[in-house]
Amino acid sequence: MSRLPLTLTIALCVLALAWFVSLRQSVLFLVGVGMGGILAGARFGFTTGWRRLIEQRDASGVMAQLGLLAVAAAISMPLLALFPNDLMAALGPPSISLLIGAFVFGAAMQIADGCGSGTLYKAGMGIPLNMAILPMFIVGSFLGSAHLDRWLSLGATPPVGLVNEVGPFGAFGLTLAGLAVLGGLALAWSRGGSQDAPRWLDRRLLIAGVGLALLAVLNLLLAGQPWGVVYGFGLWGAKIATTAGVFDPTANAFWSQSGNFNALSQTVFLDVTTITNLGILAGALWISARKTSSPAPLTGRQWVIGLLAGFLLGYSSRLAFGCNVGAMVSGISTGSLHGWIWVALAFCGSLVGVRMRRRFGF
Repeated sequence: MSRLPLTLTIALCVLALAWFVSLRQSVLFLVGVGMGGILAGARFGFTTGWRRLIEQRDASGVMAQLGLLAVAAAISMPLLALFPNDLMAALGPPSISLLIGAFVFGAAMQIADGCGSGTLYKAGMGIPLNMAILPMFIVGSFLGSAHLDRWLSLGATPPVGLVNEVGPFGAFGLTLAGLAVLGGLALAWSRGGSQDAPRWLDRRLLIAGVGLALLAVLNLLLAGQPWGVVYGFGLWGAKIATTAGVFDPTANAFWSQSGNFNALSQTVFLDVTTITNLGILAGALWISARKTSSPAPLTGRQWVIGLLAGFLLGYSSRLAFGCNVGAMVSGISTGSLHGWIWVALAFCGSLVGVRMRRRFGF
C-alpha cells in the first residue's frame, strides 16, 4: 500500500480537527500519530519487553522503558510543581481494586500480546487478533468503569502524589532511586541465564523510549493531563451503551461525576484521550503501509482465549486506574504511588501470563 493516500488522509484529519474542533485537538492528534509511529516503527512493546526479560533473560526492552520513565519524570515533575493549577498528575488510589486489577492485567496482556498502547498500535498495523481484541477491550473498560465504585468499597486509601508530598526534586530523586532498583533487578535477572553476554541495551528501543517520553510530556502540556489510553475506551463503550438506551449514566457512580458526564454529553473529538488513541492507530497504520508479513493463523481455541484476555484487559485496567501507559508511564513519571504498586503486581501477573501464553500455544 502506498503511504501517500494515508499521509493525505492524516493531513486532512489534522486540518478538520483544527477547523471544526480546536487547534489543540489537532496538535494532540499529531502527538498520537507520533506515538503510534514510534511504537510500531520500533516495535516498542511494554508487554514484549517484560516477556523477553522473563523468557529470554533479555533486559533491553525493560531498560528502554526505565529510560522512558526517567526522561518523562525529569521533565514532568518540575512542570507539575510550576503549574499546579494547569497540569494534573495521574493519581490513583492504592486499593484492593488496584492490586487485583494490576495482577489480572499483567497476566492478560501476555496472553493478548499487548497492553493498551500495544493493542492500539498492533490493531493499527492490521494484526488480526489485536483488531478483534480492541472491541473487547472497549467493552471491558466500560464495564469496569461502571463497576468501579463496588470495587473501591472493598478498601481504598487517598491517592499519594510525591510531587505534592516532597516537592519536584525530592520526588524525582525517589523516582530515580526506584528506577535504579528496578534496573538492577532486571540486570540481575538477565545475568541469571545461561548466556555468556546478557543483553541489556538496544539503542533503537532506547531512542524510541526517549521519543515516547518527550511526546508524553508534550501531551501533558497540551492536554493538561498525562498520557492515557483506557479512559478513551471506556468512554466509547459508555457512549454506545447510552445511545443504545441500555445504560443510564446518571444512575452510575463513575459516569455521573461531572467531568465524566460532560465527556459523555459532548463529541468524542473533544476528549483528549480519544484523540491521541486515534492518532496512535493512524501512526501505526502509516508505518505498516508497506509491510506485507502476516502472523501465523490461530486456532479457534486461541481466538476464544485471546478475546477473553482482551475483555479482561479492559476490565482490569479500569480497576487498576490505568495500563502500562496510564498507570506505569504516566503514574510513575508524575509521582503517583499507585504507579509503583501497579508495576509490582502487573509483573507478578505477567509471570503467570507468560506461562499461560506458552500453555495455550501463542
